[in-house]
Amino acid sequence: MSKDVGLVIIGTEILSGKREDRHVDRSRRQLARRGYGIAWCLIVPDIRNILLSQLRWAMAQSLPFFSFGGLGATPDDLTRDCAAAADVTLSRHPEAEEWIRRQYGEKAEPVRIRMADLPAGAKLIPNPVNNVPGFSVGNGHFFPGFPQMAEPMSDWVLEQYFPPVVADVEARILLPHAREGDLVPLMESFCVTHPEVRFSSLPSFKTDGPQIELGVAGWEQDVQAATRDLKARLERMGLEVRDLALPES
Repeated sequence: MSKDVGLVIIGTEILSGKREDRHVDRSRRQLARRGYGIAWCLIVPDIRNILLSQLRWAMAQSLPFFSFGGLGATPDDLTRDCAAAADVTLSRHPEAEEWIRRQYGEKAEPVRIRMADLPAGAKLIPNPVNNVPGFSVGNGHFFPGFPQMAEPMSDWVLEQYFPPVVADVEARILLPHAREGDLVPLMESFCVTHPEVRFSSLPSFKTDGPQIELGVAGWEQDVQAATRDLKARLERMGLEVRDLALPES
C-alpha cells in the first residue's frame, strides 16, 4: 500500500470562488493520522469532457485517490457517469437502490433513485448522514462534496483499506544569505546520491537578504543519513547551516 493518496475535488463553484475548498486541509490532517500524505490534487469543473479526461488520468495512476463532489442527481452532477465512462459502464446498483428507497420511500422516484446508478462492480461506501452511498471503483474512492458527509465516509474507507503506516519524517535546513542558483550543482549531486529521499528547495527574500529552506523527507533512517551528508556538503562550501527540524537519532 502506497503512503500517498491523490485528491480530485470537483466543482465549478470552487474554481469560481462561490465556495471555498475544505477538502484539502481536512484530508491532509485525516490522512496524516494514519501515516499517509497527499501525493497530488486536481480541482476540476463540472464540465463533462474535462472531468472525464481527469478521472481517466487519475484511474491510470498507480496511487489510490479520493474524489469529492458531483454525486447528486442534478444535471451538473457528472461524477458517477464520468467515473463509469472512464473505466467501465454505468448500471443500477441493487444495494444502493435499496438504501435510497429505504431512506426516501416514494420520494426516491424519479430523481433521487438516479444516485444508485454507479460504475459496474463498484463497492459501496456507507453514508451515515443520509444513507446515499459513495462508491469505490478501481483505485478511486468517491465521496459527496459536503464535508460533513465526506469526513465520516472517508474515515470508513481509511479503516477498511488503509492500515496505519509509519509516517515519513522531514528534516528542514535554513541557509541564511544563500542563493539558490549558486547551489544547483550541489543539489543535483545530492539528489543522485540519495534517490531514496525527497528533496525540496524553497528560496525567499528577507529584509537582510536572500535565504533558502531545504527539506529532506522520507523514512527516518534515510533522512538522518542524507541530512548528515547534505549538511557536510553545505558546510564545506562555507555556508551557515541552521537546523529547523531534524528527527532525533
